[in-house]
Amino acid sequence: MNRKTNNGLKIICLNRKASFNYFFENLVEAGIVLKGSEIKSIREGKVNIADSYAIEKNGELILINSHIASYKQASYSNHKPLDNRKLLLNKKEINKLIGKMQRDGLTIVPTKMYFKKGKAKIELAVAKGKKQYDKRATKRNRDWSREKARYVRKSS
Repeated sequence: MNRKTNNGLKIICLNRKASFNYFFENLVEAGIVLKGSEIKSIREGKVNIADSYAIEKNGELILINSHIASYKQASYSNHKPLDNRKLLLNKKEINKLIGKMQRDGLTIVPTKMYFKKGKAKIELAVAKGKKQYDKRATKRNRDWSREKARYVRKSS
């Protein structure tokens, strides 16, 4: 799953389910506090952020429910796969995100995890949940654009 993009980012994992379940308002890049065995496991690509989200605790943002598989070679100093992980942002950014969560009822969802200059980063989206009819409309539009592309290919 390790892919290099044109701007030097090495993508570790994507949360494709998030774009189907949420409307994104804006995207924020954050660092993560990790242990040694966690970063080694991330370098192997054994990460899942599909069901994770961020909450506010004591004025900090914490990533909940992200799964980083335990590292085989780390013996007694291994980490717990479903630990809560602190997100690194400026105080001003944290206050802005907490305000949006409390006032507007929005959620903070990770969209992708990647390496940037050797450091593990996570892209967070300030998002609003989609209703069932929004999800059906999204699926309908995707299917129609796929059918349209088939018609164009067959006709030419």
